Amino acid sequence: MKKADKTLIIFMAILPWLSISLLGRKTLKRFLPGGIFMSLYLIAEGRFAEKKKWWWFPYSVKPNVLAELPLILGPFLVGSLWILKFTYGKFNLYLLVNIIIDSIFTFIGLNWLKKIGYVSLVRLNKFQLSLVFLIKSFVLYGFQVVYEKCFPQNET
Repeated sequence: MKKADKTLIIFMAILPWLSISLLGRKTLKRFLPGGIFMSLYLIAEGRFAEKKKWWWFPYSVKPNVLAELPLILGPFLVGSLWILKFTYGKFNLYLLVNIIIDSIFTFIGLNWLKKIGYVSLVRLNKFQLSLVFLIKSFVLYGFQVVYEKCFPQNET
């Protein structure tokens, strides 16, 4: 991986965070627990996928650090907050938006990441990866529903 490509990966992790202030404090407080839960879920999934050879990251941020961490802590975490902000409570819209964004990543973004030597699928094809993303969409939404039942937000 070229130095310019490494810079792009770092940029990819940092750039989404520039939009956080636009979310609003209330939205951040409401949806951040779900985003953090999903980030932890993705870290566990990454370890599992590494063992099962679902995908391969020839590039690593640091030794013994999950290579997909820039994706998890950047676009996925912040993107989840934005998607929840605009679609939570409208499940069909939430599902549609997730399918569209996940498909763009799977069928366009993944090609670019493979081209720069960041990741490649090994034992999963793109359709199977789409199903993995779909499952994560259900898990995130389900977590948020349960979280809001257990910790209702006080409207003042």
